Amino acid sequence: MFDFIQRIYKVYNPPAAPKDASPLRFGILGAARIAPNALILPAISHPDVVVAAVAARDKARAEAYAKKHGIEKVYGGKTGYLDLLNDPDIDVIYNPLPNGLHFEWTMRALAAGKHVLLEKPSSSNADETRRMFELAREKNLVLLEAFHYRFHPAIQRIKEIIDSGELGKVKSIVSMMALPKGLIHDDDIRFQFDLSGGCMMDMGVYPLSAMRYLLDAEPLSIESSIPIPHHLNPTAIDRGFHAVLAFPNSVTAELSCDYQLPLWGLGPFRFLPRGPQSWLTVHLEGGDISTNNFIIPTFYHYIQVSPKAKGTKARTEKVYTFPKSVTGGGNLVEDEAWWTSYRYQLEAFVNRVKGREPQTWVSGEDSIKQMEAVERIYEKAGMPPRPTSSFTVT
Repeated sequence: MFDFIQRIYKVYNPPAAPKDASPLRFGILGAARIAPNALILPAISHPDVVVAAVAARDKARAEAYAKKHGIEKVYGGKTGYLDLLNDPDIDVIYNPLPNGLHFEWTMRALAAGKHVLLEKPSSSNADETRRMFELAREKNLVLLEAFHYRFHPAIQRIKEIIDSGELGKVKSIVSMMALPKGLIHDDDIRFQFDLSGGCMMDMGVYPLSAMRYLLDAEPLSIESSIPIPHHLNPTAIDRGFHAVLAFPNSVTAELSCDYQLPLWGLGPFRFLPRGPQSWLTVHLEGGDISTNNFIIPTFYHYIQVSPKAKGTKARTEKVYTFPKSVTGGGNLVEDEAWWTSYRYQLEAFVNRVKGREPQTWVSGEDSIKQMEAVERIYEKAGMPPRPTSSFTVT
């Protein structure tokens, strides 16, 4: 309990690191609710990062946001986003805008010579994602889709156990990410088709990404794809999804996502309120591996390893830091148990921008394959593809 309290306290009150002589100066597109956890708090403890500017279409909102988070520069109004991109003092753009705006403003940022940390999903479709990474390569800039969980040692430990062969070959994977009813309302931008909304585009990409990562493979086919339609736009927007994917070596993967789970539990737990769901189970020939909260494991998680062989005992692992032999950027990873997945991600991103080898990475090809799989899930369900942006770089 003491460790838990200490971790949570430092997540929200991280120790301030003295800044290096030439830190990377980040600018945020939009006064986004995710930015404090995803960038602003992790930046405090990173010596190479300063969050220097924020832009919002409503300048008053941008000013209030900047004051709250101690951000020096504010851009607002119709030209606010462009003014931020044109600021010569900004090195990196963090893009947490709605899905349908990811392509345009990432392309604009890259064209302006800025590195980009891009919130997932990378765009509305695989073609947009491919074009973004092509421009990044052309400009010799770093572009990263922010699947932050991939940078934390917990998910990497699960993959390590799978790859070790300890429990034999993988037979199937089941994963869910969902929220109880009442947290996401009907007027939320996640339900707007024009902004490439839908639960599969938002929550569903996490279990999909985790399955692809742990199997180190792409789905051969989408065996079934069943949306839970949103009542305001049932033919185009999903409130939730259930899909079964076939992977190589006869592995099946089952994913579920939902914005509006029933508020109360099932069976003997029906009298207890339900919380957010974020779990994954891998069934192997010789046993199972289960984990909860693989998305934000710093708060709390477990890895339950349950062998089938007689005489072997189940064990529980909790992994908050890397072994001290793990390297990143050519040096030992000097992490702490209170580092969030976002802090690990920021470490890797800065290393890549600074020309140092990161401990792990989400490649452009990975992001393209991810969006191809998302598109196939929607297609199998008979739902329309998310709208493609008409923006072109001139």
